[in-house]
Parts: sequence; C-alpha cells; structure tokens
Amino acid sequence: MHRIGALHRNIVSGGPSSTDSSSVAVTKMSSPITTHVLNTASGFPAAGMQITIEQLGGGNSWTTLSSKVTNDDGRVKDLMSGKLEPGVYRMTFHTGAYFAAKGEKCFYPECTVVFNIESADMHYHIPLLISPYGYSTYRGS
Repeated sequence: MHRIGALHRNIVSGGPSSTDSSSVAVTKMSSPITTHVLNTASGFPAAGMQITIEQLGGGNSWTTLSSKVTNDDGRVKDLMSGKLEPGVYRMTFHTGAYFAAKGEKCFYPECTVVFNIESADMHYHIPLLISPYGYSTYRGS
C-alpha cells in the first residue's frame, strides 16, 4: 500500500516529495525497445535466452541491430542503443536453445515477433510468455 500511496502523491503533487521516503523513482528506459521473457511452465523468468532484433530495410532484407542474452530476471539491459527509426522490426527469441540448455524439448525452436514502429519517440515493450509447447506476446508498457 505504501507504493500506491506514494504513486498517488506523485501524481497529485506533480512529482515525488524530497521528504517522502516511500516515493517511487521513475527512471527513463535506456533502450527504446525492451522485453521480459517468462517461462510459464516453470513459473520463473527465462534467464539465458538469446534475443535478436532486426530492422527491415530496402529490398526486403533484414539488418541485425542487436543480439543479447536475458539476465536472471528474463530481461536484457540495454537491448538496443541509439534512437529508433519508424519502420518494421523483428525480434527473434531463440527458444530452442534455451529449452535444450535445460534438457527440455520444445515445439517452437524460435518465436519471432514482427512489429511496426510508427513513432521513434516512444518506448516499445515486447513481453514473451513461453512454455515448451506454446507462447504468447503482446504490446506491453
């Protein structure tokens, strides 16, 4: 409840109070695209999963912008650097290698999410919920 009260006070007052020790700091995301991968079969974050981000260019060819591995919380710090350009992007989650490293089989060796970026000034969050035989994604916040 302390967090909800602090958020309410921040909204009403226009910012955190320097005397309020329960205030919640809001930090700017360092990457314009972020993700959070959760293994719904185990109930834990998907640590150690390779994620690749590409941008569609002229001639319908993909250019790799970043390829990194999720941390213990299923996230990647600084997944991308720099400013986005409007266009079509592709995020590939290498689920086959992730499950193989755990000694598990899976039906989808890769989960590919293709999405459109209309405004370069916005933050885009692409969460992924995975299990060995299914996955789900949505536009996060």
